[in-house]
Amino acid sequence: MKSRFANEGKPLITGWDIGGAHLKMAQCRDGEIVSAKIFKTPLWLGLDQVRDALSNIGPLQAEGNLNVFTMTGELSDTFTSRDAGIAGLLNFIGEQFGDENTLVYAGRAGFCDIDAAHNLGGDIASANWHATASLGAKLADAGLFIDMGSTTTDILAFKNGELVHDGYSDAERLLTGELVYTGFTRSALIGVAALVPVRGQMTPLMNEYFANTADLGRILGTLDEVDDKYPSADRQPKTVAGSIQRLARMVGRDGGDLEETEWTDIARWFSEHQLRMIHDGAFRVARKLMPDYTAPIVGAGIGRPQIKQLAKRMDRPYIDFGTLIPATADAQDDASKAAPAAAVALLASMFLRE
Repeated sequence: MKSRFANEGKPLITGWDIGGAHLKMAQCRDGEIVSAKIFKTPLWLGLDQVRDALSNIGPLQAEGNLNVFTMTGELSDTFTSRDAGIAGLLNFIGEQFGDENTLVYAGRAGFCDIDAAHNLGGDIASANWHATASLGAKLADAGLFIDMGSTTTDILAFKNGELVHDGYSDAERLLTGELVYTGFTRSALIGVAALVPVRGQMTPLMNEYFANTADLGRILGTLDEVDDKYPSADRQPKTVAGSIQRLARMVGRDGGDLEETEWTDIARWFSEHQLRMIHDGAFRVARKLMPDYTAPIVGAGIGRPQIKQLAKRMDRPYIDFGTLIPATADAQDDASKAAPAAAVALLASMFLRE
């Protein structure tokens, strides 16, 4: 299959990660990421959300371009099952991009064309973590790769340039600590903790979607607003005051009931509690690196502020994915945010040169 592409001298490779909430893309020219972007695509509302995003991006199939795909969107409840989701997304890719200049990343099975991909559903499903961590392993030799996105956090160990993991499917990875279902912007606060200290008293939370982790980042000043692409929980302004009001509802209060500094402390407590969730997973996964306590943490995703704190907690050096990979200076930050798309583009570039 490689011979079909290897000698065609593709000037541009575009990597795509079709997720349930976002579409990520990254463009690779001559083995280097030159641009990366993330688009809001609520797939639970149907594939038209992704189709509309693609139409707004503009022409994507200039002569000689190669498009490479990974996905997690098969989990969306727009599909009746994972298998149906994979089939639906593969058909969508074929419809939008054609079969000729298209590859699909099948994780442990490598790259394949669309026809072959239909028989590799178990390898393709949610394999974007495999792409980013595998690339990190090739470039950093040993360490922990951690990608914190809007909804989930992937934690993988690698050493001697190879991944070392216990799970592959989502179900397996949830059990091993390699997948922690918490993210930097879209996670509901009720999913982070059941109790929170308010003026010294552990207070039960309202079991409602009143606030999310984007509100924490906004209050604490760690959120880049461009990374929060969805409306706030109450559809009200995305301001510090608005986030405090949403946070206050979680404990049955109004924003004016406490001083702003007190709400900031509560937001900090939530953020710390979330960090502990990730630390628990990372601590379990890091045993695969023992007795090496100096291997770095490679951080990717919009949640890198949390990952940097984790690296300090674990007393390990921190390396940003965007600076580790071949990328132009202007594209490094965006490539780290859209890490799976950048990874499949770079891996495809390496694959075609072999």
